[in-house]
Amino acid sequence: MPKANFQKIKLLKLMEMLRQETDEEHPLRTSEICKRLNALNITCDRRTLGKDIALLNSQGFEVMSAMRGHEKAYYIEDRSFSVPELKILIDAVQATGFITEKKSAELINKIAYLGGSHRAEILKRNMVCFNTRKHSNEAIFYNVAFLEESLQLKKKASFYYFDLDENGARVYRKNKERYVVEPMALIFNEDNYYLMCYSSKYDGICNYRVDRMESVEVEDEAVSLEAVIWETDIAHYTEQVFKMYGGSQEYVKLEFDNSLIGAIYDKFGENTKMIRLNKNSCSVTVKVQISPTFWGWISQFAGKMKIISPETVIAEYKKHMAMMK
Repeated sequence: MPKANFQKIKLLKLMEMLRQETDEEHPLRTSEICKRLNALNITCDRRTLGKDIALLNSQGFEVMSAMRGHEKAYYIEDRSFSVPELKILIDAVQATGFITEKKSAELINKIAYLGGSHRAEILKRNMVCFNTRKHSNEAIFYNVAFLEESLQLKKKASFYYFDLDENGARVYRKNKERYVVEPMALIFNEDNYYLMCYSSKYDGICNYRVDRMESVEVEDEAVSLEAVIWETDIAHYTEQVFKMYGGSQEYVKLEFDNSLIGAIYDKFGENTKMIRLNKNSCSVTVKVQISPTFWGWISQFAGKMKIISPETVIAEYKKHMAMMK
């Protein structure tokens, strides 16, 4: 590229250098900045650099300076993300099962460098790899891109849907016929990513795991009016779902030991209203989906939680427990 053209992008290269390689503990000396820019055929000396920094500050970029010996050095202090925020994002990616090992590494690297190269090395060095159950579908990011497009355009989406056999090979449902669905939202739940769809067959909701999709496409046909209407109740619906399993919805009254107050808040939210029954127990009425997953959740608290009403749900639970013996 001609030298004149490099001069036009001088401020961009300068900001890129400062954002990626500096912080309060690692400022770049004036001589080092000039040397690097000159290597790119960008004319820079102590006098012009001072003017460039002043221009950047006048535009709100907040380039800080400090003396290093007898030489002025510059750095960027304020960033979009703090180290604790970046750490949380990295741990979230690391813990998420539906993101493959390869994509996890790529994402973690990008997130780490949002804090600059020095902080990136610290963040990656202190990273704990605690999820060894990563999925293997490398196409998941492409799936999400197409599904997000269909949601934005309110168009139907189609895909092949598969399970895995005992050897980890794909077994396609519906004899590998394409599913055509009416997307409503992408939902993260219990370590998996789901596409929530409206089902005209059941006049309700159905869910599909994004990592079990193949060859996702956006259809030309728009979603139905019913799907749009159901979208207004997505937040309420997700609060009721236990691990994305379907089932009839019921208001269930539970009585539980004080030690399970935290478990109730974790499952139903911290705004859940509880009633004190005595010094050792409380009760709560919540709307849930009656399913094997709900039975499994409540049975883990045997002796410390029981269903008070309705009678139909109590009977179903007893039947379920009898079958487990």
